[in-house]
Amino acid sequence: MELWFTEKYSPNSGITIKVKKELAHKKSDFQEMSIIDTYEFGKIMVLDGFIMFTEKDEFIYHEMIAHVPLFSQENPENVLLIGGGDGGAVREVLKHNSVKRVDLVEIDKMVVDASKEFFPQVSSGFSDKRFHLHIEDGIKFVKQSKEKYDVVIVDSTDPIGPAVGLYQRDFYKNIYNILNDDGILVVQGESPYYRDTKEAFIALNKELKTVFPFTMPYFAFIPTYPSGMWSLGYARKDGKEILEPLRQKTFETKYYNSETHKASFAHPEFVKELLK
Repeated sequence: MELWFTEKYSPNSGITIKVKKELAHKKSDFQEMSIIDTYEFGKIMVLDGFIMFTEKDEFIYHEMIAHVPLFSQENPENVLLIGGGDGGAVREVLKHNSVKRVDLVEIDKMVVDASKEFFPQVSSGFSDKRFHLHIEDGIKFVKQSKEKYDVVIVDSTDPIGPAVGLYQRDFYKNIYNILNDDGILVVQGESPYYRDTKEAFIALNKELKTVFPFTMPYFAFIPTYPSGMWSLGYARKDGKEILEPLRQKTFETKYYNSETHKASFAHPEFVKELLK
């Protein structure tokens, strides 16, 4: 008997992937997780029925959420990640030699442990001496933090369940306060295409504009995310409109380069309308 996994994007559409076998199925206090091995996309981490990442295309999301903000600064040293317990964004951040410290705040240890077990190529940064893991609530961590950061990356799940507070104005205000004067915030930003993700995309960008003097979403093409057109919210504390890399890339990437950096800020007409 064939086994298939389906994630619905709307009542009328979604993605269906043929599965070799389920490698793990676990529940935590926060969410339900499956690790499945598939023919087309390799191993996939699924949380509450939604694809978090696949072995085949995870590099796109993780490179773009990390390198766009870090290359938008001359010398980023301290980086904070909220969510992203799989470690993919951590791996990419640590490619920057200027980075001295990376704090990862993940509410669910189950995600961290599963990534270590099933996705060692994604969680490889966990062994770096610059990396520090905090298993706790990201909202509380930001509110209580005495540290200052050059870049804050909110690599969360969709704005439901335990992640809903990561898309609210008070949270962004607290992030603003822990950023250095030229600090940058990047937030997982949903798709502007389907109804539910479009509403989240609009709301996120409106909230960022109430806190930061300059904001602009950017985009990456991720085949296994709804519509393939995925956004990341970008906000600068200094208000400068810097939309191209300030440094040359000295390490290997598979998706990110100076051209994809600049092109990611180009908006189709329908997106411009949504952002008005």
